[in-house]
Amino acid sequence: MSFENDNNVNENSVEDIVSRYRPEVSKLVPYLRWLKDNAKVEVASSYSNSDLKSMPFPVYDSNLLAFVKAAQSTNLLDRNYVYVYSRNHLNTAKDELLFIHDAEIKDMEDLAGILSKYILSGMTKGTVWAEGVRNGVLYNVVAKMDELCRVWGHESDKPLA
Repeated sequence: MSFENDNNVNENSVEDIVSRYRPEVSKLVPYLRWLKDNAKVEVASSYSNSDLKSMPFPVYDSNLLAFVKAAQSTNLLDRNYVYVYSRNHLNTAKDELLFIHDAEIKDMEDLAGILSKYILSGMTKGTVWAEGVRNGVLYNVVAKMDELCRVWGHESDKPLA
């Protein structure tokens, strides 16, 4: 990630973390309701045409594509997300959800790593984006990051979405 400290606060202080992550997370907050409403729902289908003898390919819900595009426009994505998974012993969606539930403000980089896994690996594996919506990980990671930014940034308890 390429976040820069503006030298007004100590690096990696709570204020620094909130000021670096808040603008990025706010780009994803508008999709929280859709992510929550579509958990456990299939948001991608497979299209194939036997007449053309083509390989099947996924067709995604437009909201999912908009969310992915918004996530790609942030500085939250880190290609080294694999280290987040090994460092925190994350192997399954259940492990991810437990980690997200217990995460604190100091874990924002690791939460961004979980988001990175789904967005970046979904660019090469057709089912990953839909899987992240279906298992609730994408909703939970964005909601947790928003919650941590609001609580530690002393914003109101009312979510933006």
